[in-house]
Amino acid sequence: MRSRSRQQTRSMTSGSPLRLLITFAMPLMLGNMFQQCYLITDTLIVSRKLGVDALAALGTTDWYLYLVISVIQALTQGFAILLAQQFGAQDREGLRESFAQSVLLSILSACVLTAGAGLTAPLMLHLLNVPLSIRPAASLYIMICFAGIPAQVLYNFTASVLRAFGNSRTPFAAMVVSSVLNILLDLLFVLVLPWGIAGAAAATVLSQIFAAVWCLIPVCRLDVLSGPDRLSWRPAWDTDRRLLLLAAPVVLQNILISVGGMIVTSVINLFGVDFMAGCAAAGILYGAIETAAIAYGFACTTFTGQNYGAGRMDRVRKGFRQGMLLAVLTGGIIALFTILFGRQITAAFLTGDAARVAAAGDIAYRYLFIICIYLPILYILYVARSTLQGLGDTVMPMVSGLAEFVVRIFMAVVVSKFLGADAIFYGEVAAWAAADIVLLSSVIRHLRKEIRPAEEPAETPAD
Repeated sequence: MRSRSRQQTRSMTSGSPLRLLITFAMPLMLGNMFQQCYLITDTLIVSRKLGVDALAALGTTDWYLYLVISVIQALTQGFAILLAQQFGAQDREGLRESFAQSVLLSILSACVLTAGAGLTAPLMLHLLNVPLSIRPAASLYIMICFAGIPAQVLYNFTASVLRAFGNSRTPFAAMVVSSVLNILLDLLFVLVLPWGIAGAAAATVLSQIFAAVWCLIPVCRLDVLSGPDRLSWRPAWDTDRRLLLLAAPVVLQNILISVGGMIVTSVINLFGVDFMAGCAAAGILYGAIETAAIAYGFACTTFTGQNYGAGRMDRVRKGFRQGMLLAVLTGGIIALFTILFGRQITAAFLTGDAARVAAAGDIAYRYLFIICIYLPILYILYVARSTLQGLGDTVMPMVSGLAEFVVRIFMAVVVSKFLGADAIFYGEVAAWAAADIVLLSSVIRHLRKEIRPAEEPAETPAD
């Protein structure tokens, strides 16, 4: 294997699990932070140049955009589970065939999602109770973003492939460079050129295309995928079935979470534009405090998948324990920082009439304070869910998504009538807790079933 290829892959079946999880997650964490910096800058530019109404227009489309993006991420993540397991098992022939079928399925999904998202956009904005005063801006923004769905599919697929092979650095580099490009294009399209909210959307699409190409190049150079014969690119129904059985529950899980978020958004929108703007400002920072959890999740999926494929269940158990410790500690530190400085950060997103800005700012900080008190619960969720997915169990994570959906909707639609807006905020925490109950019980059951101490191989000094 050439040195270039070795740089693009990394086995996680030997060495300290804690060190591997940290070193794998760190580039992803930094990449996510750069992406959040772009989102924060994007929001600042739009809100300060175009006002509170434009910020509300962006915020009210968040969950709908997340629905489409989460389906893309779920599909590619599901495909990557099998790739990671086959990479750990050193099943090169199966790996090539799974990769080829994943490419074909990704192309098909890009076509279906692009057409479906564009056709359903007007109906979804109506169902979300988007105020008529900001609906044209919201519609324009999401339609331009949906034009970039093929680029989203390409980036998420290639990044998932690289992560499955232990390479988190290339997706990190792609995210950093594309985020910087996005900020520069935002400044050009919104501040210099009078393109308004359409300019912000166009900047996002162009940066996504750049990130996709950045990750595509090293994937094409991978030695472990070289030499697939023609049969690998023909329909392989058994392989397609395995890929879809892994991906479909993850897709359904993300759809449930997204639809729940959209229903909550429709309730939020009934509280008025100022309340919407406050939630949008808090939502930007919410994305930032979630970045480490997402990175740990990807790390746990790859680590678990490779070691499960290699038959190293002893390392899976050890990695899960250490991943949980990382989750609790990191969630606590980030929560403390956000509680101390959240009000000042969210205030930067709000401009306009002083009374409206103050009202929106209070809402934003109240939202952040509540979720940060219980943030370790969210971090545990990511580690447990990703460990299950790495083991090939994507059904119980889907069940956890259903639990999130039910609790979140109940709190927003029913409890909010008695407790007001606080029910929406506490609904997030309650949804995380419900998911954790499902996930943790499933992980424990899997590890007890799969691990038999008498059969465990002896730990090497590196472990």
